[in-house]
Amino acid sequence: MPVMRFAMALVLLLLAPLALADARARPEGASGFAAKPAVRSEAAMVVTANPHATRIAAHVLRDGGTAADAAIAAAFALNVVEPQSSGIGGGGFLLHYDAASSHVIAWDGRESAPAAVDENLFRPEGQSMAFFDAVVGGRSVGVPGLARMLEAVHGEHGRLSWARLLQPAIDLAEGGFDVSPRLHALLARDRFLADDAAARALYYDAAGRPLGVGTRVRNAALARVFRAIARDGADVLHHGPIAHDIVAAVRAAPNPGLLSESDLATYRPVRREALCAPYRVMRVCGMPPPSAGGGAVLALLGVLERFDLAALDADSAFVAHLFAEAGRLAFADRDAWYGDPQAMPLSAAALIDPGYLARRAALISLSDTMGRARPGRPDTTKLPRAAVSPERAATSHVSIVDAESNAVSLTASIENAFGSRRMVHGFLLNNQLTDFSFEPRQADGTPHPNRVAPGRRPRSSMAPTLVFDGAGRLFAVSGAPGGSRIINYVAASIVAVVDWALAPDVTLARAHAGSRNGPTEVEDTPAGRRLARRLEAAFGHEVTLADMTSGLALIVRDGDGWVGAADPRREGVAEAVSP
Repeated sequence: MPVMRFAMALVLLLLAPLALADARARPEGASGFAAKPAVRSEAAMVVTANPHATRIAAHVLRDGGTAADAAIAAAFALNVVEPQSSGIGGGGFLLHYDAASSHVIAWDGRESAPAAVDENLFRPEGQSMAFFDAVVGGRSVGVPGLARMLEAVHGEHGRLSWARLLQPAIDLAEGGFDVSPRLHALLARDRFLADDAAARALYYDAAGRPLGVGTRVRNAALARVFRAIARDGADVLHHGPIAHDIVAAVRAAPNPGLLSESDLATYRPVRREALCAPYRVMRVCGMPPPSAGGGAVLALLGVLERFDLAALDADSAFVAHLFAEAGRLAFADRDAWYGDPQAMPLSAAALIDPGYLARRAALISLSDTMGRARPGRPDTTKLPRAAVSPERAATSHVSIVDAESNAVSLTASIENAFGSRRMVHGFLLNNQLTDFSFEPRQADGTPHPNRVAPGRRPRSSMAPTLVFDGAGRLFAVSGAPGGSRIINYVAASIVAVVDWALAPDVTLARAHAGSRNGPTEVEDTPAGRRLARRLEAAFGHEVTLADMTSGLALIVRDGDGWVGAADPRREGVAEAVSP
């Protein structure tokens, strides 16, 4: 590296600190940026992606429900008010912490591939399909798993009745909600949803225009489905008339899919061991495969642990450089090694091994970017694989701590905004199968672990996360929507609260910067643009300015209480629940 650049790096290390994201910036036209002060509670805390869901979850806690109960009620409510992001037509991942036993359980409600698929699902003519050619219609629809996962969680961790938890979402669907600016903008932006007759009737006016902000939406069909689930359980989505209609919609759609009633009937959520690793004096726990989110967050943190971030200016370009370089290494491994756990040639444990991550961290230059990182090889007998998986950013997140310090971090999704654009009985079906690699094999025929196969679950970046302090007490609950950017969002939130002890609202208002092993992505705000110039000049980064609408939901211990904050870029809300 030229001497001048090295000198500039040293000079700029602590100069011109990065300010909080400017309140005038609009990271997403549908949401904008609105300052959201943190809230404090001595007892319990709820942060969800929507005010309706937060209110409902808080009422569940006040009625004596557990964190699991509150998360279940919130998830069904989000299906009503955030139809583009999550719901019973999709899946999710949930981490549950039981304070009495100090045990963390990872619940996998990820969608699975139908039995009739093969690895060329998205290569019907020998070439990979364009993303939306694959998404829209039935081909992309996986077996939905959210409702059965939530039912299983309730069976182990719930206290209030199942019907009680669904009633608020039933009332919301029947009584209606007002279209938010974010939902309106997403409806206006979408090119495909109005082609589905049921969705068009629900979300567009007679002239085909998206419903305006403040327009009341009542979803009677969804309320009827929720009533059936409240009465008979999640099985109503997997057997009988509703299951039949789901399959019919998938098979009759343009670009038809291969889902069968047998696929729905045989789906089961999976109870897995959480993936945990140390960071500083903390212990961080995330989702294991098929999510790569937990492993990639832990890898990124494990690489950063080799640097004394607490001694550095949190807002310096040097810190952003280190974070971006660690992200390149973590994403290189994510892309090469992760998929359905049955297809992975390496364990997630091998990819977060401290000795391996120390070797990866040694690749980071303090004065220049590495550009694009290559995957590592924890096992030299295994060769990494390239993948093409265009994961998109439509997801929802819930963070909850109850009065007994039980906690839930839940991330749910239907993948792309409005999923496959197929609506059945008032809910949208997912397009999660497009999270599989469109290229299942290398040129030499070597298979990728994230290739499509019957019953497999596609790789995800969803990263619900729990953090524990040195005494083993729950310290933080984090998670976010945002596609593959989730990994950087969540890792950055942990670094901020652990290394610099920043308040949750301060943490969430900071401008984003990171890399997914491509250009360094910096949030397009005044503060972000200043940072971008410094990264280019001092460290040689190729920088892309982008809207980065993270939607983080963060809860952090404060003495014997909790402080919660919702991301200022979306419509989420934190609410304190008093004893």
